[in-house]
Amino acid sequence: MELCAIFFSSASSLLLLLLLISANDAVSAAAAPLKFGINYGQIANNLPHPTQVSGLLQSLSVNRVKLYDADPAVLTAFAGTGVEFIVGNEDLHNLTDARNARAWVSQRVQPFLPSTRITCVTVGNEVLGNGKDAAAMQSLLPAMQSVNQALVDLGLSGNVSVTTAHSVNVLSTSYPPSAGAFREDLAEYVRPLLNFLAEIRSPFLVNAYPFFAYKASPSSVSLPYVLFEPNPGVRDPATNLTYDNMLYAQIDAVYAAMKAMGHADDIPVRISETGWPSGGDADEVGANAQNAAKYNGNLMRRIAAGEGTPLRPNVPVDVFVFALFNEDMKPGPASERNYGLFYPNGTPVYNIGFDGASFSPSPTTSTFSSSSRTTSTLLMGVVVLLVAFFL
Repeated sequence: MELCAIFFSSASSLLLLLLLISANDAVSAAAAPLKFGINYGQIANNLPHPTQVSGLLQSLSVNRVKLYDADPAVLTAFAGTGVEFIVGNEDLHNLTDARNARAWVSQRVQPFLPSTRITCVTVGNEVLGNGKDAAAMQSLLPAMQSVNQALVDLGLSGNVSVTTAHSVNVLSTSYPPSAGAFREDLAEYVRPLLNFLAEIRSPFLVNAYPFFAYKASPSSVSLPYVLFEPNPGVRDPATNLTYDNMLYAQIDAVYAAMKAMGHADDIPVRISETGWPSGGDADEVGANAQNAAKYNGNLMRRIAAGEGTPLRPNVPVDVFVFALFNEDMKPGPASERNYGLFYPNGTPVYNIGFDGASFSPSPTTSTFSSSSRTTSTLLMGVVVLLVAFFL
């Protein structure tokens, strides 16, 4: 009996320990930050206050945000949250002047550190190969260099990097991925830019939208292929690698283009924008909530799994989804105003697992869903019953 009592006491203690660990794991898994970033655009007149946005993103456990400026209200609202920020400045002409660059960094970046985690500055957006004038393209690299020098001079370069975001239009060839190449008319700008990124160890950012390819040619571009849905895939004849989605093919095409310019492994590629519109004009084929839910939902599941591209299977794809909110003041076709995962009132535009979102500006970053709380409560109840039984 004594031996039996010892056995049951040990078993109950072990069971208690295991169930407590399980309960803790359930909470930790639910509270774990999502592995994608999100673009926080503000071209709208109906958006919530940044403190509400901070609460929303914390309720989603999103810990990376990309801004198109360095809005003090946003950076202040996220102080102490641990959320990692990319901030931007598109004033290339002024930034080429070292004094202006230093003034901007000292006024719009330095004061918010370290309370707000600013880790990168993007200088310009889609400057090369997107209809910008020659003066802007010529100013891009000098502006980046000035901002980087300002960060160095202010002792911030160890934590804050500098780069710029490009459209996939900088490529002349993207299919097959192994034939990826930069446009010849942009080579004089791209080559020194790549050398600079390699020198300061910064990533090459790409804004990639498979939606545009499908919209332009829906009869020849497979919808499952662009939506990460099951499909036969496309084989690259030079590498024998098979691609089951366009985004990963575009990423590997950029890697191939960089390799052709002498940068095979020294510059990481990150997707600074990608998404799918939930609505559009009559001629914008495929712009609907169903396709948007499939694109972003399937992409997020792959990101969560730590998946790499066929060419770089051991390098998890790094993505910033576009965008947090629908922006009602954006110009252009209707699709431009319908990329948001959320309406400005905080409700999801479509369901991809954001039902627990909240606008509460809570300072806590370790939130978890009601289902996780229920799971933990049930587990604790089972622990109590089992312990009582064995004792």
